[in-house]
This record gives sequence, structure tokens and C-alpha cells, in this order.
Amino acid sequence: MKEGETTPFYEWQDDDLLLSIRAQPKSSREKLGEVIDGRLKVYLTAPPADGKANKALCKFLGRLFKTPPTSIEIVSGKTDRNKRLRIPSPRQLPPIISPKP
Repeated sequence: MKEGETTPFYEWQDDDLLLSIRAQPKSSREKLGEVIDGRLKVYLTAPPADGKANKALCKFLGRLFKTPPTSIEIVSGKTDRNKRLRIPSPRQLPPIISPKP
């Protein structure tokens, strides 16, 4: 990796998008943040209790990628801020993510 490059926070696996994120619950608003240490920071308004932040995360990403929130899978990190998610066949991509090659 060259100086100034960041570790990729996403990869394509067939038509699915695998995304590494760092959740920031209890924020003032929901939004995408910067990429730090190979993870995209995602700000959420929900608290990290009773799965509320995970539910809010899937709902937010569902809107962002135009994918049903129930189809988004938390592959790892269900009880951690660092998470790995699978988004099946996203119909829309934010500018920070390149289309599948």
C-alpha cells in the first residue's frame, strides 16, 4: 500500500457488498463519516442498547443503498462498534463506494 492510501473498507463478493464500519451510536444525526483504519464511520441517533443501534444501522443503510433493511446481514460485530455487514445487490451507491468492477 502506498503512502496516503487507506485500507479498503468495502469489497464486492459477486453482487453483494461487504462493508466494514465503525458505528457511533447516540449521535445528533444519522450520517456517513470518514474512513479510519479501514472502517467507514457511521453516525446513528439510536442508543447501543437492546439492539436499537443495529436496527437503526440496517434501516439507515437500507435507505442509503435502496435495499430492504431486513435483507442487510450483520456478519460480525453484533455487540461491538466495529461491524462487518453484507448488503445484497445494492441498487444505489454513495459516492464513496465504487460500482462493482
